Order: sequence, then C-alpha cells, then structure tokens
Amino acid sequence: MPNHIEGPIARTLVPRGLYARAALILFLPVVVVTLVVSVMFLQRHFDGVTRQMTSSMAHELEFVARQVERADSLDEARLAGAVVAAPLDLELRLPAEPAAADQRLFYDFSGRIVIEVLREALPEVLAIDLASNDKRVDVALDGPWGPYLLSFERRRVSASNPHQLLVLMVFTSLLMSGIATIFLRNQLRPIRRLAYAAEEYGKGRMVPYRPSGAVEVRSAGTAFLDMRNRLERQNEQRKLMMSGISHDLRTPLTRLRLGLSMMSPDMPPEADDIAALEADIAEMNRMVDGFLDYARDDAQDSQPEPTAAAKFLTTIVADAQRAGQQVGMVLFEGDRDGVATFRPDMLRRALENLIGNAVRYGGRVELDAALGPRSLRIGVEDDGPGIPEDSIETAMRPFTRLDPSRRRNSAQGAGLGLAIAADVVRAHGGQLRLGRGPKLGGLRAEIVIPR
Repeated sequence: MPNHIEGPIARTLVPRGLYARAALILFLPVVVVTLVVSVMFLQRHFDGVTRQMTSSMAHELEFVARQVERADSLDEARLAGAVVAAPLDLELRLPAEPAAADQRLFYDFSGRIVIEVLREALPEVLAIDLASNDKRVDVALDGPWGPYLLSFERRRVSASNPHQLLVLMVFTSLLMSGIATIFLRNQLRPIRRLAYAAEEYGKGRMVPYRPSGAVEVRSAGTAFLDMRNRLERQNEQRKLMMSGISHDLRTPLTRLRLGLSMMSPDMPPEADDIAALEADIAEMNRMVDGFLDYARDDAQDSQPEPTAAAKFLTTIVADAQRAGQQVGMVLFEGDRDGVATFRPDMLRRALENLIGNAVRYGGRVELDAALGPRSLRIGVEDDGPGIPEDSIETAMRPFTRLDPSRRRNSAQGAGLGLAIAADVVRAHGGQLRLGRGPKLGGLRAEIVIPR
C-alpha cells in the first residue's frame, strides 16, 4: 500500500521536463553541500572558536574586577583598575550607567555565544552591549563602588568578518551553478533537436538533422537517422512494388484478354489455347509470389538464433543440388562447428535468391564461407557474364532488370532477387557486396553479417 501512495507523490514533486530534472540532479547536491558546510562552519566557528576566545577574555575581565573589589576607596579602585586594564588593552569607566539589558544585533550569531560565556564566567555582569558599536564590547559589572564598565575590541572575542567565508562559499556556489547551467543547456540542446526532428518526421516532414552532443545522444541520433532512412526506403520500395505490379502484370493480362476474345463461344477451346492461358496464369502466380516474398514483414520471421554455420550452408547447397542446380561448397574457413547468430529463414531466402540468379545466368555456382571471430562471410560466385561495375548499384534496386528481354521463368523474374537479398542482409546489420568473381570470372555476391 505505501508504494501506491509514494508513487503519485513522487511524480508530483519531481519535475516533468528533462532540463528541470537534470538541473535538480545538479543543483540539489550543491545546495545540500552548501547547507551542510554552512551548518558545520557555524557550529565550529561560533560555538567553538568564539567560546574559546571569549573564555580567555573573561579571565582578563575577572582579573580587573578583582583589583577593583580589593580597593579601599573609589579613587583607589579607579586607579588599581586602570593600572591593570591599560596593559590588557581594556578601557575602564568607573562609575558608569549600565544598559537596561543585554543588547546585540539580530544577525549577530556569535554575540549570543559571547554573552552566554561572559555571564557564566562573571556572575557580577549586569549587562553586555554589542549593538551600540559593533566593533566594541561594553561589559557592565556590579562592584562595591557601584556599576562600572569595561570595554574592549570585538575582534578579541570573535573572528573579524566571520561571514566572509559564508559569502564566498555562496557566491562560488552560485557562480559554478551558473556555469553548470550553461553547460547543461548545451548538452540538452542536441536532445531537443533530436526530439524536434522526430516530431516533425512523425508529422510527415523531414528536417535536416545531424547527430551531435554526447556519445549517448549521438548514438540515439544515429539510430534515429537509420530508422528514418529505413522507413523512407521501405516507403520507396512499396511505391516501386505497386508500380512494378501494375507494369509486370499488364503483359500477361493483355495476353489473357486477347486469348479469351479470340475464343468462339460455339467451339470448345483447343488444348494449345488452354495451355497458353494456364502458362500466363502460372506466370502471374509466380510474379505475385515474388511480390509477396519481397513485401513480407521481417518482424513476422523467426527471431535470431545461434546456428551452426557450416551445417546451415551445407543444407542449402544440398537442397539446390536436389533441385538440379549445379551448386557446390568449395571452401569453409574457420571452425566447422562454430555458431553464428542470425535468422535462418531470412538468410536462407537471401541465399536461395542469390543462387537462383547465379544459376540463371551461369552454368556453375560455387559457395565459399569464412566464420571469423566477429562476422560470418558467405560468397556466391558463378561463371556467367557478370554485371558491369557501373550497373551494380542499379542491380540492387527492386524491380530492376539489366536484361529486360529475358523471359520471366521464376518468381524472381520481377527483378527482386538481389533486392530481397540486400534487405535481408541489412536486417541482420550486415552488407551485400557485388563484384566480379576472382575464380570463375562471373558475378560474385558476398554477404557479411555480424556473428
């Protein structure tokens, strides 16, 4: 039950803004330390040093008072007291009119200690005046010849200007707090810029943003830019997919329409016509499957899991060989029992797309892999014509065909093979590299993902 009560109270007392909370975290210790030091200083200075100095002064006053009390007449008392008071730097006035009561200024904290100690040491004290002249102390005592007054400098019972240390401490605390506020504002400015960029992007507007500030803020800014770039890339790919679907399905739909228009309602269709229509329908199914495969949400796939890399690649090669593809595993560097963490279904899809492209353009395909301490590298190389270096970036885009005249004989005929593989690799935090193979001379696609 107490937790349910303390929660709302704490949320009410703690500021809501990050700047206010950071300022509270920064200034609260400074205020507490200042208060603790002030209290300790007052305790030590006013209650220790002042008490010791006043006790010493009380002995001198008592010595003069005893000389006055031992005199046989007023003149002898005045003379005896003056003879002793002069060397002690005391001023004696006999007789004198004492004040009605003790007097001190309201902010004179050490004066309270002075009055307390002098009254304890000298029972004959009538009144102590600390207010008439803040630089002197007037002590009125009761003697056999009437009241008399002993005066001395205030600095003899308390340190001169004891408040200077407190003022210096408070001033220094305020100065450092001001400097800290400036630095704190500079540190929070990148967070505000990041929040503004995220808020504007949520409204559909992209504002320029460059990560800055502390390492943690830079990491958050970089993550935001990566997220924004991924979302923009996904939006662009969706647009391309819609345009690709409308473009690629137009041709088989046109053939279907023409084929249906040429059929006579009185004569049954010939086997060749039915086969052609079924081929167009199968082609459309393959293209739709390719589109769905590309648009599949990665979040619905399997989670990353530790997988034996060599066994995983051997299985993929064996499946390709059973499908009649000339694929071989030529090299695996590293521990064959080593484990890498990735999404098996997604990586299999990427490798199958790369192998499918390689088999379509080349006669032989070779896989090689290397399991290092920090990454897994997988290479797929064929003996086909390869891709010109100036067309590699274009080939990575979805719905792009470097050979538009070829027949779409597979689901990847829509130009999605390399795009699917690139998206899978990016989802693993890696990269897909394309280039000319050093061994077979065709295209070499190399996947590098963190281990």
